[in-house]
Amino acid sequence: MSACVPTRATDPSDSNPTRRVHPPHSPPPTPPRRFRIAGADVSASIAVFLIALPLSLGIALATGAPLQAGLVAAAVGGIVAGRLGGSPLQVSGPAAGLTVVTADLIHRYGWRTTCAITVLAGVVQLGLGCLRVARTALAVSPAIVHGMLAGIGVTIAVAQLHIVLGGTPQSSVLDNLRGLPAQLARLQPAAVSVSVLTLALLFLWPRIPGRAGQLLRRIPAALVAVAGATAAASFAGLTLPKVDLPSWSSHALAGLPEGPLLGLAAAVLTTTLVCSVQSLLGAVAVDKLVAGRPDLISGTPGSGRSARVGRSDLNRELLGQGAANIVSGTLGGLPVAGVAVRSSANVQAGAVSRNSTVLHGVLVVIAALLMVPVLEFIPLASLAALVMAVGIQMVSLHHIRTVTRHREVPVYAVTTLGVVLFGVLEGVTLGVAVAVGVALHRLTRTRITHHEREGVHHVHVRGQLTFLAVPRLSRALHLIPHGADTVVELDGSFMDHAAYESLQDWQKTHTAQGGSVELTGRRPGTRIAEPSDSAHCRCRPWTPWRNHQCERPYTASTAGHPGASGEPGAAQGPSADRESSGQELARGISAFQRNTAPIVRGELARLAREGQQPDQLFLTCADSRLVTSMITSSGPGDLFVVRNVGNLVPLPGEESGDDSVAAAIEYAVDVLKVRSITVCGHSGCGAMQALLNSEPGGTRTPLERWLRHGLPSLERLADDTRPWARLAGRAPADAVEQLCLTNVVQQLEHLSAHESVARALREGELELHGMYFHVGEAQAYLLTGADGDGLFDHVEAAADLPA
Repeated sequence: MSACVPTRATDPSDSNPTRRVHPPHSPPPTPPRRFRIAGADVSASIAVFLIALPLSLGIALATGAPLQAGLVAAAVGGIVAGRLGGSPLQVSGPAAGLTVVTADLIHRYGWRTTCAITVLAGVVQLGLGCLRVARTALAVSPAIVHGMLAGIGVTIAVAQLHIVLGGTPQSSVLDNLRGLPAQLARLQPAAVSVSVLTLALLFLWPRIPGRAGQLLRRIPAALVAVAGATAAASFAGLTLPKVDLPSWSSHALAGLPEGPLLGLAAAVLTTTLVCSVQSLLGAVAVDKLVAGRPDLISGTPGSGRSARVGRSDLNRELLGQGAANIVSGTLGGLPVAGVAVRSSANVQAGAVSRNSTVLHGVLVVIAALLMVPVLEFIPLASLAALVMAVGIQMVSLHHIRTVTRHREVPVYAVTTLGVVLFGVLEGVTLGVAVAVGVALHRLTRTRITHHEREGVHHVHVRGQLTFLAVPRLSRALHLIPHGADTVVELDGSFMDHAAYESLQDWQKTHTAQGGSVELTGRRPGTRIAEPSDSAHCRCRPWTPWRNHQCERPYTASTAGHPGASGEPGAAQGPSADRESSGQELARGISAFQRNTAPIVRGELARLAREGQQPDQLFLTCADSRLVTSMITSSGPGDLFVVRNVGNLVPLPGEESGDDSVAAAIEYAVDVLKVRSITVCGHSGCGAMQALLNSEPGGTRTPLERWLRHGLPSLERLADDTRPWARLAGRAPADAVEQLCLTNVVQQLEHLSAHESVARALREGELELHGMYFHVGEAQAYLLTGADGDGLFDHVEAAADLPA
């Protein structure tokens, strides 16, 4: 008998034969879990259902499929993909992005074969999911994806415009455009009025102002638009084509595929491509929406939302989509994919698990069985207007601005036009070809310039340095006279072997003829090193950092006036600011865990094993603009840092309240055995400004009591017998800068008065350095003058500085 099977009590005196024996000193048995659906999931499922119902009917109408097929796909997408997929909050169903593909398949092969193609596409998706290639789909350029969706949107909008005007669309975009003038000449006023009412409700409903608008906007605009147009048409007695849902007993299921093998294979490939890419990109977008809800990331104990929603498993999502397409196609439904509109509504409605998605599918089944008489009142013109609006929204101005910023307009434009004129698969193929061409053009486009400044020849290489650029590079290098000083700046991240050898050979020849060559790069990895340089440290530069430009929530403190939402009395208080700061902290930590932690984990693990062994004690101001690791190109374990207001070093023997700095100095010198101590001041120091403005006497705050350690710097500044500390090349800008420089020199004297420092200096085991950092110029100065001279000189950005 398996040890995992609990045994029954064997005591004959036990009156309950089903009672389990509970071993002593063990935790009590876990009670059986009950299946529960959170109230948030129930409300979210209703909101998604109200959006999915009219859209499913509209998409089915746009494809020319039986209207029940849209309901079947919505139900299967919710139940099957929602239960088995890897993105818990993504809602799947008939998608507008598949409208053009499905309509073309129905026109070519008929409905039953289209269902069979859907099944085969699902089988291919299952195979791709088992091969775990889902991440590969994300390698497709966003410009191609956005262009594909824009092309599909244009095709949908042009086709549905005919139904809005009371006519019937043709099979191609060009035919629809050519037939548009004739359709305008015979438009149906009733269809147009219903369509206009639908569009008006669709766009105006989310913009209802005031408190009443906040309540009314909870009802989906799509449902309000279709319901309002249906009610108006019924009350007005308009004679219009309406939804016709035949009996489920006559519903057509999938049949054996009929048609040329090559054409069927292309159809399966196209369906698989569009379904998979749209679903996977949708899952990534849902992850971004979930990241904006802290209760889903970490859970809120006691709120019923303690279940953490993790990141999407893209391979599992592909398996779930494949299973849903197999079931949908078998039952006579449209192809299924993740849908952005319903997914975002699901997250925003407060869903906390995949139960909301599944429950929305159940509601669609109930509606399809019980609400047929109500659905048959809906005018087709209203559904066409709804789908036309969705198609127009697929041509996103935000996407156009994004591809323009990244210089990928040709890829976007070619993909869009290709989809409109030739079809989805053909358009995507053209887009991929153009994207590859653009990438090759960027790889081979290298700009080489040469100019002379102050007797030094500068050769600047912008772009990737490949064998194609070697002739131009050689011409530029041979313009440099023998024996001249030369700087070659490589502004690129790649250099192939041919370019490397060409540059190396010229460098050796030029150096042998008495010239000097300095090879620099604005990006890591571009410096060419001689073999003797292999032991030198190659520090990576600080990566581009724009943290100060992050968008903040629009609160009273950021806007400068009350009414963060634009309404009176909507001002946010300090709690909103604290929440914003907390979110920024969480985002920063999340970015570290995602991007930086994998890179530094090995080095930090080594430091954790071996302990810290820093070479320097770096004592600087607490000013937030001073990032010590940035201005010293240091990393974990390099610096032992002490920061305080004004980079002050209290003299030994002061009150015990100031022992913190002395303790850090003692620990660094006696325990860590650092070899140097640097005192770093900076421009615009608020502590020095406060010292200059301080007045004797009066009540002393903690800040004023701390700044008394800077009074010797004020006295040194006023002492005419001592030379002032100064900068090389220019005079201090003002009295504050002069005091900042003087304070560094004075604090070095305080540092030398500490016993541990004095002893290490006498034994030659320690060096003291003064440093000044100008924040606005990003320029560092080191104290290079003799004792008492106080000269701060530039630290040049030269490649030959000792490592």
